[in-house]
Amino acid sequence: MPRTPSRKSGPRQTELDQQIEALIAAVGGGHHPDLVADLVRTALKLLRDVKHRGDMKIVQTALRELRYAFKVFEPYAGRRKVTIFGSARLQPDRPEYRQAVEFGRQMAAAGFMVITGAGPGIMQAGHEGAGPEMSFGVNIRLPWEQAANPVIERDQKLITFKYFFTRKLTFIRHSDALALFPGGFGTLDEGYEALTLMQTGKSQLMPLVLIDKPGGTFWKTWHQHIRDHLLRNELISPEDLNLYQITDRPEQAVKWITRFYRNYHSSRFVKDQLVIRLQHAPSATALAALNEDFAEMMPEGPARVIEATPEEREDEDFPELPRVALGFDRKSYGRLREFIDRLNAL
Repeated sequence: MPRTPSRKSGPRQTELDQQIEALIAAVGGGHHPDLVADLVRTALKLLRDVKHRGDMKIVQTALRELRYAFKVFEPYAGRRKVTIFGSARLQPDRPEYRQAVEFGRQMAAAGFMVITGAGPGIMQAGHEGAGPEMSFGVNIRLPWEQAANPVIERDQKLITFKYFFTRKLTFIRHSDALALFPGGFGTLDEGYEALTLMQTGKSQLMPLVLIDKPGGTFWKTWHQHIRDHLLRNELISPEDLNLYQITDRPEQAVKWITRFYRNYHSSRFVKDQLVIRLQHAPSATALAALNEDFAEMMPEGPARVIEATPEEREDEDFPELPRVALGFDRKSYGRLREFIDRLNAL
C-alpha cells in the first residue's frame, strides 16, 4: 500500500482527498500516487498562502524544471555519472581544455556518463571527450544567451534551466562524482556548495576532485587558503579536508573516482541507522578494526553486517547487496569519508 503523509482529517479534508484520488485515477495513475496527492494538496494551499504573482511564478517554474529534468535522467538512473565544472572562457588551445577532453574520455571508458553545464570551454571539452551518447547538458538561460555547445546542442539529453538553484540541484542529485577544473565565480560557487552539502549530510558523499593544469597552482593555492584561513581559525574541522582531492593528472582523478565505488555502492538513513550498501561485506576481523578506529563517530552503536531493511525492500533500494548499519552521529562526514575509503581498501 502507498504511504499516506500525515495531515489533519475532517469531513472537508476527506472530501478533498477523495477528489484528488479521483483526479489521479482519471489521468491513469502512475508512480507514487501518495506523494503526488500530497503535492496537489500543497499546490491548492498556494491559492491562499502566496499573494505575489512573482513568487507564484517561481514555484511554477521550479516545479516544471525539476519535473522535466527528472524525466530526462530517469532512463539512465542505473548509470554512474560525473559532473564536470570549469570555466566557459578556456579555449581549445589551453592545457586545461585538453585535460578536460581526456578526463571525459577516460570517464566514459570507465562507464560513467558526463554531465556539464552545456556551454563552451571546459564544458564543451568534457562533452568532446565523452561523446554525445555519454553526455548530458544542463544549461542555464542568461541575459547574453549561453548557447549550448555543438556536441550537445541537438541532443535529447540537453536541459535548459531558468533558475540556478534548480540547475544546481539537478547537478548534485544525479552525480556520483564531481570534477572541478579552473574556473571563475560559478565554478567556485558550485564547488563550495557541493562541499557544504556533503559536510552537512544534505547530499550523498561522493568523490570531489580538483584538477589543475600540469604543474598548475590554481587549486593548490585555493587549498592553502582553506588551510590558512578556515582550518587554522577552526572554521572547519581537519576531517573536512577529506571531502576533496587535488591533482594535475586526469588519469589520477579517474582512479580516485572509480576506486570510490570499488566496494562502496550507496547509503541511506533508515530510522536512526546509517545503512551502507557494499559489493562485498567486511569480515568480522575487519569490522572489529573499523569499529575500534571510528568509534567516536558511532555513538548510537557500532557497525554491523545486516540484511536489507524492510524500508529498503519496499523502496527497492538494492536489497540484493550486502550492507553494514551503524549508529552514525550525523555530523562527522569527513570521518565517514575515511570510513568509506577503508571499506574500499578491504
